[in-house]
Amino acid sequence: MHSLDARLAQALPPGTLYAVGGRVRDEVRAEFERSEPTVKDLDYVVTGVPFDELRARLEKLGRVDLVGASFAVLKVTFDGTTVDVALPRRERSTGTAHRAFEVEGSPEIPLEEDLGRRDFRMNAMARALPSGDLIDPHGGAADVRARRVDILIDRAFEEDPLRMVRAAQFAARFEYAPTPRTLDAMRKAAPLASTVSGERVAEEFTKLLTHAARPSLGLELLRETGVLAVLAPELVEGVGVEQNQWHAYDVWQHALASVDAAPRDDLVVRLAALLHDVGKPRTKEGPHFYRHEQVGAEMTHALLRRLRFSNDVVEATTHLVRSHMYAADPNLSDPALRRSIRRIGVEHLERQFALRHADIAGSGLPKRDDSNERFETRVREEVARKPAFSVGDLAIGGQDVVAAMIRSGAAQPGFRGDPRVGEILRGLFEQVTEQPERNERQTLLKLLDEHLRGLT
Repeated sequence: MHSLDARLAQALPPGTLYAVGGRVRDEVRAEFERSEPTVKDLDYVVTGVPFDELRARLEKLGRVDLVGASFAVLKVTFDGTTVDVALPRRERSTGTAHRAFEVEGSPEIPLEEDLGRRDFRMNAMARALPSGDLIDPHGGAADVRARRVDILIDRAFEEDPLRMVRAAQFAARFEYAPTPRTLDAMRKAAPLASTVSGERVAEEFTKLLTHAARPSLGLELLRETGVLAVLAPELVEGVGVEQNQWHAYDVWQHALASVDAAPRDDLVVRLAALLHDVGKPRTKEGPHFYRHEQVGAEMTHALLRRLRFSNDVVEATTHLVRSHMYAADPNLSDPALRRSIRRIGVEHLERQFALRHADIAGSGLPKRDDSNERFETRVREEVARKPAFSVGDLAIGGQDVVAAMIRSGAAQPGFRGDPRVGEILRGLFEQVTEQPERNERQTLLKLLDEHLRGLT
């Protein structure tokens, strides 16, 4: 029992407090799998206590905020933690949108009816507190024991189409199999996925990609049931598109194998692994896929924008897709190596390397050699030397160039800059790329003066 359970139980009448939600499901999973449960969100339902009395009792513990009066949900903050405490609720669907429900909260609604609002049987359990007795009116524990995902009612996906993505997320995270009833309901409701907001889809996709060891299980479920064709038709284009001799799989299967091989703690790398070859079907010419990384980057950007991922995630993922065909030649000259680093971007290097390793693992063929590892070693050694990798790393800046141009007569007094300033800095940067030791203020000023004398 969580330490906050006891505090809440002491503040409420006996027999009224129940833990609900994913926490209870994960506790039951831990019992069957003989592992330690991970407690994240703490959600509670209180029965038989009028709302005003409930609020007054909870205010003795700490700060209480009401979330939607009609929903009768209270956020209670005490001991440094915020938990949700609600009256039992019943709801009636009035359409296919997430918010198309009539919701009623009342202390008189039976707990079993409140649990019946949930999406899947395994999420429709409660635990009485402080006794710890499991309340399981819908057979959730049996589903956990059988490692299956089963909907509570046949209309579950029609009432909230996002539940189809949640089904895939749970199937992948827990490696549970959807029941035939769940599969049939997903296929029938697949077109309704278009009614779900991008933000909600992105949230579930994030959980799928970062919480599951093998996201492919959930992604293939979405493809098989037709949901993916609605949410991300770009990905489905890769089904059956054969590749060259360097791949054992078609484009879709390669994407699945790559995303499974990518590090699960980095959403950007997993998204990039899933999407890095998304442009191949549109660029296929025999065994070749010319410019597929450029086309794929454009498709990635559009897809992630549509799903309302954050700007940082969109831009970083797009960059990895666009750059994933970089040449990992461990025998490059030092200047060429620095140019390669510059093209990838120092801040993207480790993610780009992780994507390359996932790409290779996802090929389905044995790794050919250690050239990638030797290239990465050289790159890391070069970065550690801290040479200039951008114009901004130069020991002089735009104002120095402006002053020198005025001093040399290349510009009139009062000159504040024009495109020539940038061109000059880029020229100096190229010289520093060739010879990093030139990135010293006096040396650059001398080179600058020599360049300007050549213009006059």
